[in-house]
Amino acid sequence: MTRLHTHLAEIRQSRRAALGLFVTNGFPDPASTGDVLSAVAEAGADFVELGMPFSDPLAEGLPIQRASARALGHGVQMADAFRTAEAFAAAHPDVPLVLMGYVNPVLQYGVGAFCRDAAQAGVAGLILPDLPPDESDLLDADAAAAGLGVTYLVAPNTPEARVRAVDERSTGFVYAVSSPGLTGGALADTNSITDYLDRTRALVRNPLLVGFGIRTPADAARLAP
Repeated sequence: MTRLHTHLAEIRQSRRAALGLFVTNGFPDPASTGDVLSAVAEAGADFVELGMPFSDPLAEGLPIQRASARALGHGVQMADAFRTAEAFAAAHPDVPLVLMGYVNPVLQYGVGAFCRDAAQAGVAGLILPDLPPDESDLLDADAAAAGLGVTYLVAPNTPEARVRAVDERSTGFVYAVSSPGLTGGALADTNSITDYLDRTRALVRNPLLVGFGIRTPADAARLAP
């Protein structure tokens, strides 16, 4: 098992919810991202997602679109994410850092080189929402060789067979999108999300985490059980 999977499995065995928080690299500016990440870790996050800015963040609502645009305006590039990750891992070795972004910049960087450099920077895992598990052969071997936990996504309308395929491919956790739509949207009613998560949990062996639409402490408290 990967370090990310083991970390989350231990939290699950302790019967508490795991909290991961997302920060865009280079936001609000490159010099401040490290301080923001440290504040997140010191406040008790179980892991952090470091967003790799991209010009066309297809799954993102306005907050992350604007954060990405602002970071790119500062000239942030892929290599900067590795430097941020390396500094964070040195300061907070017990809090896994996961890179989250889109597959096109990874392809441009070179998949093998990306996985190698991410691992050397102390990165624990990857989330690439626009890489479907059907096409994950281009990533999985290099990620496994580097010890990176790869996470794939499911949604409320994902068929059971595909949920199982996502679980089979995932080596970090299974990411349950709370409802169809973009990040930053409002949560659906809790009962429908709970039913969806219960159905999904029965199908997967990996740790199951839910995201999208969780904007406030109250939102997190609603779904933590």
